[in-house]
Amino acid sequence: MTIKDKNVLVTGANRGIGQALAAEALARGARRVYAGTRQPLAHSDDRVTPLDLDITSAAQIQEAADQVGSLDMLINNAGIAMPDDLTDPTALERHLTVNLFGTYAVTRAFLPALTRTRGAIVNILSVNSLAPLPHIIPGYSVSKAAAFSLTQSLRALLAAQGVKVHAVLPGPVDTDMTRGFTIPGKASPESVALAIFNAIDNGEEDIFPDPASAPMADSWRNSAAKALERQLAQLAPVSA
Repeated sequence: MTIKDKNVLVTGANRGIGQALAAEALARGARRVYAGTRQPLAHSDDRVTPLDLDITSAAQIQEAADQVGSLDMLINNAGIAMPDDLTDPTALERHLTVNLFGTYAVTRAFLPALTRTRGAIVNILSVNSLAPLPHIIPGYSVSKAAAFSLTQSLRALLAAQGVKVHAVLPGPVDTDMTRGFTIPGKASPESVALAIFNAIDNGEEDIFPDPASAPMADSWRNSAAKALERQLAQLAPVSA
């Protein structure tokens, strides 16, 4: 799918990767960009429609869904990352509430619109979906691994409805979320957004959009785990 003349919704659109994705969508000729944020957002481009959207609020999700008409692409970008050591269950619960259940709730709310247009879902995940960073952000890693599994399941379940589901698995990106971590080689949000849309244009299911993650792309696509995903996606319940 190309984004030109399409309607796209980006959650967490006020900063970092979300802000860059919204800007890149506009640069590529999107008809409408719905910018979901927790704080009020002003934008000079009249193609941008701000939405009050805390992805943990069922009421705000429903209000946003009611405001959006036709939708071609949903980009689930909003998320959190907090240092922890898995000793406090509330920290893990918070990561799951936002990064897993928030993504799921937003997807459910906008799925009817995406089904009508045979659109696309783009979930911004992390290389920590594949392997955790256990001494720094294990709770985040757990939540992103769960969100990746959600993405893979949605990909199989929605294929018959014509809805494409993409997983984005970036390495470190220079955003507010990572600013407190000393990590070399952070990619810029703008370069990541560019690579994401290029990969979507090319029909890539699993997207590795930065120099740290890109070397993993071929090995992942040819891995036993990817082959198993494809194999299990073909299994259907046996009717009684």
